[in-house]
Amino acid sequence: MVDLDAVASVLAERGPLTGADLHAAVGGEVFGLWKACRNDDDFRLRRIGRRYLRLDRTVEGFARLSPSILREFLTYTVVGLPGQDEAIEAAATALEKRTVRISRLKRRTAERFTTEVMSIAGVPRDSEHVCVLIAGDVVYGMSHDVARQESSTGGRVDGSDLDLVVLASDDAPESLVEALDEAIRQRKWLYLRNPMVREEVDYIVKRFSRLEEQVGFDTFPHQVACKVFDEAEFLAGNRALHEAGRRLLAERGVLDRLREMEQRAAERRVGLEEYLRGIEGDSLPPETKQQFYTDDEDAEFEHRT
Repeated sequence: MVDLDAVASVLAERGPLTGADLHAAVGGEVFGLWKACRNDDDFRLRRIGRRYLRLDRTVEGFARLSPSILREFLTYTVVGLPGQDEAIEAAATALEKRTVRISRLKRRTAERFTTEVMSIAGVPRDSEHVCVLIAGDVVYGMSHDVARQESSTGGRVDGSDLDLVVLASDDAPESLVEALDEAIRQRKWLYLRNPMVREEVDYIVKRFSRLEEQVGFDTFPHQVACKVFDEAEFLAGNRALHEAGRRLLAERGVLDRLREMEQRAAERRVGLEEYLRGIEGDSLPPETKQQFYTDDEDAEFEHRT
């Protein structure tokens, strides 16, 4: 069982800590620590940032919230004691500023990456044929730099990846689209393997007609594509092409359906946390794993427990 006295002693001595720093100090099962901090009135928790929609095949209705319960506790939550209210607020403010700063740095990296690949492919940054968009944690100001393992190489990368969407007009020359795709693929590996960068870039290159198919919202991959396009923000190219895609999602009712999914996910999150808080013991039962963290956080969870 979590030693509550030890947890309180660490917080009394060191002041408010993030969930990750607190777990590093006291050890044990991170699920048990989360549960103890949530259930015991002797602890004060302050969460920063926001929650947003994530689509996941493993959950009913495909909709869940990001960050996961685990990520939210470790990375975006400050834990303190009664009487430490000012210190908790100060720590939370500092954490929020740091998170925003990381997001801005990652956006700048994405902008540099975009400039480089467009130059390599011979595509002007103001090209009428394509637009480059960024999605994921960055657009919500929720990027983190927690080191994690990248699946394709087994190497370590620094936190949130960079999610890029390249939308090409249907009349864009095929040679232009292929050159841009190849330039991104080559540069992606450089950014991943360079120890001075260690950024993972996930990307998709598609034509507008493909987006028109995806707004049918009739399969899980189509829903994911629409969700990513909905959150994506403009980086380079033809802004009108991005705006046309946004209008398409709105006209087909996709934006309303995504808002409904996000609301259901928020309601489900409340129930999940209440359920997990009631589990006996400090160990997370295997059948509840997907309710506490996601598959891509599996290695990190195992490393921390």
